[in-house]
Amino acid sequence: MKRRMTQYLQIDKKLHQNFLGLSARIKIIDGVKIYEESRNLEDYKIEVIKKIKDKWNIDELKEDPIFRAYRDFFWKVKIDPTKNRPASEAIIRRILRESPFPKINTLVDSYNLASAESGIPFAAFDLDKLKGEPLMREAKTNEVFLGIGMEKPVNLTGGEVVIQDEEKLIAVYPYRDADYSKVTIKTVRIHLMTCGVPNITDNKLESAENLAVSNILRFCGGTI
Repeated sequence: MKRRMTQYLQIDKKLHQNFLGLSARIKIIDGVKIYEESRNLEDYKIEVIKKIKDKWNIDELKEDPIFRAYRDFFWKVKIDPTKNRPASEAIIRRILRESPFPKINTLVDSYNLASAESGIPFAAFDLDKLKGEPLMREAKTNEVFLGIGMEKPVNLTGGEVVIQDEEKLIAVYPYRDADYSKVTIKTVRIHLMTCGVPNITDNKLESAENLAVSNILRFCGGTI
């Protein structure tokens, strides 16, 4: 049986030295069919929401080792996790507060459900919009970034962790993805990223990745 290679995002050497244990797993999925919504996916959301409510208490979230690891990383890279929470924690908090589960499209919703179940954040990019191999590095002062949902670009202060392709920034890691490379219903190939930080083991990342990929193949089709 042929062994499948595990892919990881390339990380700048200096950044890797500053954050030992920082890593992000990568899966490329071709031929996805993305819709605004799916009845089957909405039914699955109900199942996951019940699991989350049975598992978590909102007062205990900040002390969980997984969320603690992401919060600690956020502080170190100049993001206040009490104002901009790690994506997985933010989704779980929405569920526990009886807020509607965010509905973007069937692909984004699929990995958001995996994020809620695993506690691990994900990002996905339209592979056909990326130029070259993405690289994670430290941001430079006054680099320009336009994230999803932002009305206008911002200038970074420097020191944030960012991901770039050969032309521009595609994410402030692991906080917000860029608007230009976002996944839409027209996307057919995706670059799925399972976002790790120090003190999150690769086994946890792999388990979360497997869940996200399973959800995506189930509700959007495609091949790895």
